[in-house]
Amino acid sequence: MKIEPALPADVAEIAAIYGHHVIHGTATYELDPPDEADMAARLAKVSAAGWPWLVARDEASGAVMGYAYATQFRDRAAYRFACEDSIYIHPDWQGRGLGKILLTALLDACEAAGFRQIYAVIGGAEPASIALHAALGFEHCGALRGSGRKHGRWLDTAFMQRALGPGDTTPPPEEPH
Repeated sequence: MKIEPALPADVAEIAAIYGHHVIHGTATYELDPPDEADMAARLAKVSAAGWPWLVARDEASGAVMGYAYATQFRDRAAYRFACEDSIYIHPDWQGRGLGKILLTALLDACEAAGFRQIYAVIGGAEPASIALHAALGFEHCGALRGSGRKHGRWLDTAFMQRALGPGDTTPPPEEPH
């Protein structure tokens, strides 16, 4: 496998992977899978902002095995050094360590993009996602009880956080020290 930036040609596979998680999981609170046009717009927005969107590609077949991306945590300018990650693995590749490889690459790409903090907003407080993030140094920083309702049940949202590079120990290059 290789990890590389997502391409517009990957959108159909990305949409299929995400659609599976929308229908069968609780990591996302979307109820209806977005179509390829919507996913293409999401990829274009992330790419245009200079934020990372990575795919794990099977070198033999070229198939997308999973993807991870980051967006600015919130739209307001003061959040420009904080991002939120999203990671989704094709169901055939879950449980094989691919998430850890992808998230590790994403952390490096987020730091290179200038982010100083990364947050995981984990829908359904998914135990596998919590374990993955904890294994890579994320710490719990909050939770929202009953914040979503999907598949006939109330879902909690877990928040986890990790510093990137110097985190908040120094000002960013654009500000005086």
